[in-house]
Amino acid sequence: MSQVQLIQVTPNELADIISENVKCHLKELFTEFKGSKKEEEQEFLTRKETAELFKVSLVTIHDWSNNGILKPYKLGNRTYYKYSELKEALFNSNHH
Repeated sequence: MSQVQLIQVTPNELADIISENVKCHLKELFTEFKGSKKEEEQEFLTRKETAELFKVSLVTIHDWSNNGILKPYKLGNRTYYKYSELKEALFNSNHH
């Protein structure tokens, strides 16, 4: 961090400088968070990650897949679940 010397700066000017810097950093953080959220929603989770997300067993995830509650995506012998669809299933389960 660089050293800053303030010479002949009024309290109001100092407050404005600080405010502008804080706004700039908050805008960067918001943009970064917004970008990571989009990536997260397109991500695919493994069966284990899905079970951890819902705090249930792998058997429950298997049952939910067989009953059409969750939509599995298969690649070879691996099973994945789309994160955005998992959130949708969670919110839709409250409407029954």
